[in-house]
Amino acid sequence: MSVATPPPEELSALLRRSQRIAVVGASTSPAKPSHRIPAYLQRQGYDVLPVRPDGAEVLGRAAVATLADLSEPVDLVNVFRPADETPEIARQAAAIGAPALWLQQGIAHPEVARIGADAAMTVVMDACLGVVHARLLGDGSDGP
Repeated sequence: MSVATPPPEELSALLRRSQRIAVVGASTSPAKPSHRIPAYLQRQGYDVLPVRPDGAEVLGRAAVATLADLSEPVDLVNVFRPADETPEIARQAAAIGAPALWLQQGIAHPEVARIGADAAMTVVMDACLGVVHARLLGDGSDGP
């Protein structure tokens, strides 16, 4: 499947206007990318909200089980889950009115693109949010 990534200018604008990022599949293990990338984003000043079914604490915050359980709106939903789970996550993101959905590197699904288009969401697939942020907006002093 071919994945179209928005141009760098669009990605920069998305990252600049985003303040609160829900991370579906955030990990409690510092060794995993699903912990390192949210930690990097938190260091960059983003409000990171972990989403995982067990409610474990991640980066000093208790996780919520689903996107529907968030008590505040988010600007971006970042996903660290297998591709076959992403259409349901995209539907949940659309249901909460998230303006953007980002599937991490190695994760893509054609149905997610359709769900995103129907909901007027910006969708990024198969790209590491931390790497893209560091490349476009980083100052070189910190990276994921």
